[in-house]
Amino acid sequence: MPPGVLLVTGGSRGIGAATVRAAAAAGWSVALTYRDDEAAAAAVVADVEAAGGTAAAVPADVAVEDDVVSAFAAAADALGPVTGLVANAGIVGPRARVDEYTAERVRRVLEVNVLGAVLCCREAVRRMSTRHGGSGGSVVLVSSVASRLGSPGEYVDYAASKGAVDTLGIGLAREVAGEGVRVNVVRPGIIETEIHASGGQPDRVARIGPTVPMGRAGLPAEVAAAVLWLLGEDSGYCTGTLLDVTGGR
Repeated sequence: MPPGVLLVTGGSRGIGAATVRAAAAAGWSVALTYRDDEAAAAAVVADVEAAGGTAAAVPADVAVEDDVVSAFAAAADALGPVTGLVANAGIVGPRARVDEYTAERVRRVLEVNVLGAVLCCREAVRRMSTRHGGSGGSVVLVSSVASRLGSPGEYVDYAASKGAVDTLGIGLAREVAGEGVRVNVVRPGIIETEIHASGGQPDRVARIGPTVPMGRAGLPAEVAAAVLWLLGEDSGYCTGTLLDVTGGR
């Protein structure tokens, strides 16, 4: 389907911000959610507008149901009916073994990475599906290669949450395939973003990047390009697809 109104969760930095910029350049009107850093979100919007695009920032914690509902409503009010979703918002805990986890840590990871993705998909389907009077749409879930590597000794809980995202993408794709909605999953590998520092490993890209078959870490823009392809008409026969962007890892 041609570009319309796209909602990108966690769009103020990293892969999310790169996706917002790329989507706007491709003709989408983009609403991006952010949780805490209003200044970063505003900077992304300013970049889009300076390049002649249209964007709006919406505060939301995707783990909070009312925030998700409000974010979709705000996007529609500001830009029009939402026809695309990139469920990108995610978190990782500090490096630790499973036998060191607290319930609070695991609960928060699952609430943001899994519950948040499910809630966003629910709201997207309610608006896009022909079953609900919509005109169709495209959903891309941002998972991680961790879902098949397991991340032992780092964050198995994060990897498990991304395994759930993979399964969500496959199941939802088959559920709504006849309702005009495509659902696909992008699984980035080691990418140069701030998430590594947030997990207590600011040196992770420098340490792991050279071990990747391609010899380097990826860039957020390279993941964004894959996301945009899955959103658009060129991937019109793809649904339930898991696309790895990992440099061969």
